Amino acid sequence: MNIAVTGAGSGIGRSIAEILAKHGYSLILLGRNLDNLQSTKSLLKNSERHQCRTCDIRNSAEIKRSLENVSSLYGLIANAGIGGENQFGDQDRWHEVIDTNLTGTYQTIQACLPLIKKDRAPFKKIIIISSILARLGVPGYSAYCASKAGLLGLTRSLAAEYSGDGILINALCPGWVNTEMAQEGLQGFADALDISKDEAYKEAMKPVPLGKMSEPEEVAKLVAFLVSEEQISFTGQTLDINNGALMP
Repeated sequence: MNIAVTGAGSGIGRSIAEILAKHGYSLILLGRNLDNLQSTKSLLKNSERHQCRTCDIRNSAEIKRSLENVSSLYGLIANAGIGGENQFGDQDRWHEVIDTNLTGTYQTIQACLPLIKKDRAPFKKIIIISSILARLGVPGYSAYCASKAGLLGLTRSLAAEYSGDGILINALCPGWVNTEMAQEGLQGFADALDISKDEAYKEAMKPVPLGKMSEPEEVAKLVAFLVSEEQISFTGQTLDINNGALMP
């Protein structure tokens, strides 16, 4: 069974690839940086079974090119995205963030859907990686919050639209996860408050009931369940994995 994983070169995407490879899937690793994708591939079980293909998900033509010669897909893990702040003005990152996180994910799914429909499994899977910030407002993060909230609407709409094709579509909203992006966020928090990074971590974890970040592997294991053949009832759902930071 073939599964495409976007943003597979680092962080959560890399961990997802590692877990799915252990479960015996053949992976198409997608991302902008070939070196990072190849580093991920080198870590995977049966690495020769997996492929690295570069694309920028903001460019629909690049996505289609990256999927050339793929006969079918059992699943897609739409993980690619960018973070950071934005401020209205000449240097506003609004379009960069929205075009990547929301439009890029939409374009990726649309490019993959014909291949997913070709797969013979009775139920196919799409997992969209959103964020806890889809449910929260954070000053200075309007583009990121909006893009991640948009992914939840996209999940519900597409789940309803493609249920008749046996395509189950769900979203995950991770909270703090120990990735390079999170560490950069902590450093920015520390710099803004003029405190150490360790102190920033303690401050950031105060509202989190379990008082910790998740590891990327935890998110990856949840993804592995959602794409498994045994999972045939979840669709259009958002699952929160955030150590209790938000209890909707």
